[in-house]
Amino acid sequence: MAKGYWVSVYPALSDPEALTAYDTLAGPAVRAAGGRLLSRGDRVVAHEAGIAHRVVLIEFDSLEQAVAAYESEAYRKALVALPDCYERDFRIIEGID
Repeated sequence: MAKGYWVSVYPALSDPEALTAYDTLAGPAVRAAGGRLLSRGDRVVAHEAGIAHRVVLIEFDSLEQAVAAYESEAYRKALVALPDCYERDFRIIEGID
């Protein structure tokens, strides 16, 4: 079965410290749903049209598990804690089996 991934890119994040409340709730919610943090990179080497923004990559055992984690009550509480000082491009994608 193909894995599922959360891919988050933060094109605008004026106050990284403001993500603390979100991180405090999101980390346990993601782990409880079976997610594994693969990268939380502020160090990005971008090529072609890429822009070196913070990227977060989380792996799940399946696309369905990744979607369920996003829709979980625990993660919904984390989303409420996201501050106004950010812009996030968030995707849930299926890996290659």
